[in-house]
Amino acid sequence: MKRILMSSASVILVAGAAHATTLEDVRARGELVCGVTQGVPGFSNPDDQGDWSGFDVDVCRAVAAAVLDDADAVRYVPLSNTERFTALQSGEVDLLSRTTTRTLNRDTALGLNFAPVMFYDGQGFMVRESLGATSAAELDGATVCVSSGSTSELNLADYFNANGMEYRPVRFERADEVLAAYDAGRCDVYTSDTSGLAARRLVMANPDEHVMLPELISKEPLAPAVRHGDDQWFDIVTWVVYALIGAEEMGVTSENIAEMSADGSPDVQRLLGSGEDTTGEWMGLENDWAAKAIGAVGNYGELWARHLGPDTPLEIERGLNALYTDGGIQYAMPIK
Repeated sequence: MKRILMSSASVILVAGAAHATTLEDVRARGELVCGVTQGVPGFSNPDDQGDWSGFDVDVCRAVAAAVLDDADAVRYVPLSNTERFTALQSGEVDLLSRTTTRTLNRDTALGLNFAPVMFYDGQGFMVRESLGATSAAELDGATVCVSSGSTSELNLADYFNANGMEYRPVRFERADEVLAAYDAGRCDVYTSDTSGLAARRLVMANPDEHVMLPELISKEPLAPAVRHGDDQWFDIVTWVVYALIGAEEMGVTSENIAEMSADGSPDVQRLLGSGEDTTGEWMGLENDWAAKAIGAVGNYGELWARHLGPDTPLEIERGLNALYTDGGIQYAMPIK
């Protein structure tokens, strides 16, 4: 019996050793496969040539730069709310960077690991100005367009039930179907994360006819996600995000990397791989992994300004997403 048990254990060890890690798969393939939305301006959206850009897309590009030294070595897979988790669990995608809320269920029962939060958001409501509503408390009896398989669907039910109000949900799997239904007048209300509502209002037939109600009915911490079971890959994605946030804290930008690498503080040199610490080796990467990521997409503040900030159509304020030194809660763990 003892000999059989040892043999079985040996088989398990050999099988485990033979299983390629996500990092090995990505390197062998020569590209990162990244799950994104089916099109949300500012976050992940393709242009007429099929080239993707956005806040979440730049997370994919930063990881590809750190791992493959090529931010363009990414294949984007647009996924609906109901497709996204299966695609990640099954290995169809290596990384999910898709306006996804971190929750207990997703972090445990669905077998996901979430990297640090990239966007602290909350669910809100958008209505036509002609409806005359100034508060969500006035929506009793409304017809509400919502994405199926999203946290928005559950939050919607919780809010109306808690406030003793009636509503009729109109559910769609695809975000563009929800938008089209609301824009066509099939619903009185459109509910989603406020960032998503702001983005989708831009592509409506008459954007100025729609207003956001003041209430936020949930917390929606949006973060990239990977599969359970590969700690090395989880570490890589986690610390790439921290590197982008940490770079903003330290004043490192995509433009001044060479100068900061040579003359920066010890913390800056650790971040950029120009000091004596072997931070990259700890994750199976080159020591300038963070410099590659920052050089490709910029620091967190640069991402925000480029895709979401006051000089973009979205004009989203940083709010909670400002650095902790500026009154927000974005805070990078020490890279050392």
